[in-house]
Amino acid sequence: AAVAALCASSSMRALLCGRAAHGCVRLGLRCHQSLARPMAATYDANAVETKWRCVVGTAAANPPEQATKPKFYCLPMFPYPSGALHMGHVRVYTISDTLARFHAALGHNVIHPIGWDAFGLPAENAAIERGVLPQAWTVNNIESMREQLKALGIRFDWSREVTTCSADYYKWTQWLFCRLYEKDLAYQAEGSVNWDPVDLTVLANEQVDSRGRSWRSGAVVEQRMLKQWFFRITDYANSLLDRLDTLDWPERVRD
Repeated sequence: AAVAALCASSSMRALLCGRAAHGCVRLGLRCHQSLARPMAATYDANAVETKWRCVVGTAAANPPEQATKPKFYCLPMFPYPSGALHMGHVRVYTISDTLARFHAALGHNVIHPIGWDAFGLPAENAAIERGVLPQAWTVNNIESMREQLKALGIRFDWSREVTTCSADYYKWTQWLFCRLYEKDLAYQAEGSVNWDPVDLTVLANEQVDSRGRSWRSGAVVEQRMLKQWFFRITDYANSLLDRLDTLDWPERVRD
């Protein structure tokens, strides 16, 4: 209580403002006028963050690109718009934001994009549970999650925002698949899959936990044979192996 009273006193505020101003002068910086005003007795997070979000907002995130500068592409995983952001999102995008800002401070041309992994079963299942149309549910979630990300102050390049359930995006995945099919690089065959009997979908191995349950529904995963699409990536196995040493990847990833 004594420390709090001391910090709240006018003499202590004057001392802090004076030292801050002196430090700015010594560093050759222009001290912000707010330092000369008495400190508020309480910290109003909404007011302070709203103010400084405008000062250091997304406008400064996309400086003009210069061909002579090194390039740095910082691509975080796009979120599923099947609900609201949670602390896992905050953790992931704080890390990517830190990397992007660091390389920008080094003078690099940084691309730090964001988008929405919206063309899949999680959003559809969430909409079905609530009795609403998947399109309306997804679009509304994207709008609210976008505002949440902006409120966090993360410097994404919003001019490059993509939504995977929009036709202007998935027309290119369809185009790519057609090219692969024309070259006989896409084909159908039966194969064993991890089947979630609740979500009625196939799971990647990473989506099955150590107990053999689905990471989303918690259901016991079944093994099924299903007819599915494959890409003939094994046709390129030797060329990939021959060039593996040229990749700047960690050894554990290459192995």
